Amino acid sequence: MLCNRKFEIICYLYYALVMKQTKIYIYGKHALTEALRYAPHAVKKIHIAKKLDDDKLRSLIDKSKIPVASLESKHVSSLEGNATHQGVIGVVAVNELVQSFDAFMRSLPLSPKTSLVILGEVQDPHNVGAVIRSAAAFGVAGVLIPEHNQAPITGAVVKVSAGMAFRVPLVSIGNVNQTIRELKDAGFVIYGLDGSGKERLPQQKFDEPSVFILGNESTGIREKTRELCDHLLCIPMHGRAESLNAAVSASVVLYAWSTIHPDSLKN
Repeated sequence: MLCNRKFEIICYLYYALVMKQTKIYIYGKHALTEALRYAPHAVKKIHIAKKLDDDKLRSLIDKSKIPVASLESKHVSSLEGNATHQGVIGVVAVNELVQSFDAFMRSLPLSPKTSLVILGEVQDPHNVGAVIRSAAAFGVAGVLIPEHNQAPITGAVVKVSAGMAFRVPLVSIGNVNQTIRELKDAGFVIYGLDGSGKERLPQQKFDEPSVFILGNESTGIREKTRELCDHLLCIPMHGRAESLNAAVSASVVLYAWSTIHPDSLKN
């Protein structure tokens, strides 16, 4: 118990520090192209290698009128892990990429084909990126991201999302449970993704505005959050598999929702 508590404290301090970052580095040609096409206002500077041989990307950079500098080793060393930058690194202002909950809700059209995803303490950046990518693929209106105990938006998240982090609205929220209450008051039905849930995914009609909550990879959705859910969904599986990866579960559920609302797949 003591070791687990220490681990939780370390995670909290880490994410508290990361969430205070005002900028992130995005890397790779595809990620930068998506940023310049769909969120150029958030890109503040671009570092380019001298040997970059992509005329289309260079043309896009020139048209953006964003400040450009040469790519140096100190910029590469700031990337996460063994990231492949492909000769380009963009500096993105997080506060211009992630919007506030109040501003988002003011502009959100509400109908049965409106859906949202809440990340409830998802710790793995790769899962966050994969969920964002699925949200884009299946017509989700926004991905809501808590400020605490949650993997934040980073270059790795953007990379895994295949640049979809610049297409799907990313929304910063405070307390998850308070946000859920506000969404319920607005007319949303709350679905918790829970392997032990009593309601099977194929039985759902999704005939009202929907919110899908994805919990922590190891502990799932917090108990207080579970109590606020209108439905706890499980995905029927073959007996030889105990569970699915968190991001895969989200993808399956969002696909099922999109089959009922095919208009969500239209541009």
